[in-house]
Amino acid sequence: MKKRAVSEFVYWTPRILSIVFIVFLALFSLDVFSMNLTFTQTLLALFMHNIPSLVLLIILLISWKYEIVGGIAFILAGLFYITQCFNASLPWYTSLVWCLEIALPAFLVGILFLVNWFKKKN
Repeated sequence: MKKRAVSEFVYWTPRILSIVFIVFLALFSLDVFSMNLTFTQTLLALFMHNIPSLVLLIILLISWKYEIVGGIAFILAGLFYITQCFNASLPWYTSLVWCLEIALPAFLVGILFLVNWFKKKN
């Protein structure tokens, strides 16, 4: 594989994965349509459910140019989610499964952004 192809792979992979991750998180907000709410309540519920997705979207837009921001922010988002899972009153195995589903992709995207930043820096 050529060096240019590797650098393009390292450049595009965290961006594409973060878009997929944000869409995955946004899918969880679709449960508000089964709550039989009014129109304004549904809009408010959609906004509230999508706050994490919107924050990560803003981080993605910033990290498109500054990869270090994306690397640190996605790793911190994964750590924040882990702390929230284990602070909930759930059995540890349930918290562990939820952490694996959400925090691991966030860690992966963050690490890939840091690898891209490091390659760009050198």
